[in-house]
Amino acid sequence: MKNVVLLGSTGSIGTSTVKVAEDLPDHIRLLGLAAGGNAARLLEQTRRHQPAVISINDPAKAAELRAALGVSTQVYCGNEGLLKLATLPAADIVLIAIVGTAGLAPALAAIRAGKDIAVASKEILVMAGELVMREARKYGVRVLAVDSEHSAIFQCLDGKPAASVRRLLLTASGGPFRDQTLWPQEKFAEITVERALQHPSWVMGRKITIDSATLFNKGLEMIEARWLFDIEMARVGVVVHPQSIVHSLVEFVDGALLAQLSTPDMCLPIQYALTYPDRVASGRVQTDFPKIGTLTFEEPDTDRFPAILLARRAGDTCGTMPAVFNAANEVAVDAFVNRRINFPQITETVRRTMDAHSVVEHPTLEQILEADAWARSAAARA
Repeated sequence: MKNVVLLGSTGSIGTSTVKVAEDLPDHIRLLGLAAGGNAARLLEQTRRHQPAVISINDPAKAAELRAALGVSTQVYCGNEGLLKLATLPAADIVLIAIVGTAGLAPALAAIRAGKDIAVASKEILVMAGELVMREARKYGVRVLAVDSEHSAIFQCLDGKPAASVRRLLLTASGGPFRDQTLWPQEKFAEITVERALQHPSWVMGRKITIDSATLFNKGLEMIEARWLFDIEMARVGVVVHPQSIVHSLVEFVDGALLAQLSTPDMCLPIQYALTYPDRVASGRVQTDFPKIGTLTFEEPDTDRFPAILLARRAGDTCGTMPAVFNAANEVAVDAFVNRRINFPQITETVRRTMDAHSVVEHPTLEQILEADAWARSAAARA
């Protein structure tokens, strides 16, 4: 039985994690749950799963939850609550599914408390991958992937050293503008917010859907992979795979390729992270190859989607540059969604912000957060 603390229990990854726990009641116990602002869903989850401790951002909502739950469950709030949950003595693993920088401090606190962490928040490894992985090695804990692409690579590596790897290949759907005949580069300035939000394969949140359209999501994943698997950026690549059945591949130095394939369902990588190193029976994911029929692969078009090149630059530079890459993209996506800039200007905003940044090497958490704040201000002016 794994005692799991889930930070971000009411979001997409969080609710999928709750489903996995419900599938495997003999293997997973939800010891602690934390939510941002959805008190109603957190209350429902708490009544159903009886965690020992919960937390929510808003102190007023925390008071309401205490009144509703009585003394059966401890209720915390704010950043202090996240740190309390991340360091619960009885926890075996902390799954962090908090969007933004709020997951960084709890991730480091969990590691320093000797807890394995499962990472679903891109910011943790994009912004602070060097620091997080150094601390994980120091405290002898695992950092496990929840993203389907990184979970696939982890499963294919199966403990093999980085020296045995020629390339890690992250798969990308290609987004809504993959077809160059329909969307040549000269038409990108005409792309509307509504059109960019029409992903061909997925229903996702606004930010990640725009990131899929620009391929910034894949750039962020490249940087994550660089730190998670201790491999330089030159050996991290991307291949476009519209069917999204192959979740990523590892090419070894002898030329052999291993891939992890399945019908897309986030419950599978979540379950693998929480039950690792075991595989536990589940009927949730079923893959029918005759029905799928054909799998295709393409090179990404970095002329139309230069985010991959910017990500490679950020991952090669290291230091505070990945934090700047991430923060500038968040600001640019917000500006596009609010119709202040056009689609190609998302990438240009990030490029200009990176060009203006003075990199701090081997940064502390405070320096990473300072770089994040600087990049947001600079990108807003770019």
